[in-house]
Amino acid sequence: MPEPRSLSAAVARRYLALHHLLAPPRALPPERDSVLRVMERLGSFQFDPLGVAGRNHDLVLHARIAGYRPAWTDELLYEHRVFFETDNKALCILPTAELPYYRITWDRSRHEHERETLVANAELPARILARLRAEGPLSSLDFERGPAIDWYWGPTNQVRAVLEALWESGVIGLARREGNRRYYDLTERLYPSELLEARVSEREQLRHKLLSRYRANGLLGDGGQAEIWYGVSVRGEDGKRIAAPVRAELRTELVAEGALIPVAVEGVRGTRYLPAEARGLLAQAEVELAAGLPPGGSSPGAAFLAPLDPLCWDRDLLRQLYGFDYVWEVYVPEHKRRWGYYVLPLLLGDRVVGRIEPRIERATRTVSILGLWWEDGVDPRATPGLVDAVRDALADYLAFAGADRLHWGAGLSRPGRLFGTPRPNRSQRRSA
Repeated sequence: MPEPRSLSAAVARRYLALHHLLAPPRALPPERDSVLRVMERLGSFQFDPLGVAGRNHDLVLHARIAGYRPAWTDELLYEHRVFFETDNKALCILPTAELPYYRITWDRSRHEHERETLVANAELPARILARLRAEGPLSSLDFERGPAIDWYWGPTNQVRAVLEALWESGVIGLARREGNRRYYDLTERLYPSELLEARVSEREQLRHKLLSRYRANGLLGDGGQAEIWYGVSVRGEDGKRIAAPVRAELRTELVAEGALIPVAVEGVRGTRYLPAEARGLLAQAEVELAAGLPPGGSSPGAAFLAPLDPLCWDRDLLRQLYGFDYVWEVYVPEHKRRWGYYVLPLLLGDRVVGRIEPRIERATRTVSILGLWWEDGVDPRATPGLVDAVRDALADYLAFAGADRLHWGAGLSRPGRLFGTPRPNRSQRRSA
């Protein structure tokens, strides 16, 4: 393993802003091709259906694309089929061209489900597949409701569980979503046969999955939270998953081949790794800082980061590099929350300066701000550019949400006076 290159914390933060297309935020053109550009850079968007502030992948793209419209991603997923959904860390949107590198997810799920759910409900899979073959895309509501059976989070309608098992196994795929309702069709009708028939070795698939995590975040290390590395493992002779040694071996190969560059970052524990294609961005970060330029050479902008934005994947890195302690409290009982239900990190330039809790009230076309907190040492009035940047971010967020008005919640009269009541940026108007 080569000696890690030393990076200052300032260079690392600037590099990450550039890598994540956030220097400045919302700078990519307002067009569908910009979604492809973000995918090319990050490699995947994590999907989460909660929409209180906008779905996770839509927030990721809104932070980077001017006038982003969720319909663009839906078209790429369900009409043009250049994206598909499967597990990579969690459920993610991925390039369809990379489908052969993610078959391991389908194959492992099929192995599990064929021993359990699909066998225990043997007649139902055949009936579902026959109807899909004859009728085309269907949802669980198109089938007679079955009995409840044990499933991931508790007892679930038998039809829904079998549909999900077939989907996770790659037998069927998502034809479209209507809200949070999924419509399925036969995989063979959704994706090109040459991709479905292509086979890549399990080792190559694991290498690809591992590298995809480093590409997405831009500065992951050897460890971190287990969910970052989900699926990059093999099963030993005793049936148990072997994860860390497999990752270490594959990572050593990727470093030896020059696909990953080891670095030591000031204030961050352990070795970190840059994807090789990031060399130019690292050089740009060093030049900008040496010249005293803001990120990307433009006035610093503000962005509301999605809870599962790739920049936020490694909570240890957020804490050590940005001094930002972030917990997504959506699954934390209300009485135990420190901040709020759906709180977003607030980025200014290459610093995390606070957190904000917006909520989209679609019935009244209103965005309510339920909370706004500044990090220690951040005075919004004394921080150059902050007030204008946050005001612009709020105006763009209103447009993203399809809202006409901004409401400041209880106890927020002071930021309400500071930032006013920005109107939606009409050039970015759409509906979340």
